[in-house]
Amino acid sequence: MGTHNALLRLGDSAYLEVIAPNPAALQPNRPRWFELDRAKPDDTPRLATWVARTDDVKAMTAIRCGQFGEIEPMSRGTLNWLVTIPSEGMLIAGGAIPMLIQWSAGHHPAAMLEDKGCALTRLDLFHPEVDSIVDMLDCLGLRADTRIRGLPTKGRPNLVAVIDTPRGPRSIGAQSEK
Repeated sequence: MGTHNALLRLGDSAYLEVIAPNPAALQPNRPRWFELDRAKPDDTPRLATWVARTDDVKAMTAIRCGQFGEIEPMSRGTLNWLVTIPSEGMLIAGGAIPMLIQWSAGHHPAAMLEDKGCALTRLDLFHPEVDSIVDMLDCLGLRADTRIRGLPTKGRPNLVAVIDTPRGPRSIGAQSEK
């Protein structure tokens, strides 16, 4: 996808991925995921979306809780996975609904990352259409992993991750009004 990244382990099966276009890589023949092609040089970095693991991405997308895009095979080094990529690289519900991933390895790749003592404790989703987001996450069986908060009708959806660190809890993402 013409990107480069950095990873931080947040547990045995969770990690934070900082991802950006790689100016040294060839431009892909399609829009990059996570709306990266829409970013402007002066944009503030943000927590764009989340990705939820499934053991059967085809069955999960067949549930028809939403439009997840195409299931694409990906690989890097010894890792192989299937991931849903929404049309035109867009975020689903402004990032409040996750992309889906199926790892082919028996263990989660986060377990291979160095443990820096950080752990994801909560993911807050802010969206103007709370009921719609709740319905989709319930359909996917993912609501227990999140806290969903309302926004004004024209509010921009966003996410906040609360992470326990060796220096105490930290939040990343845009905090919004209730």
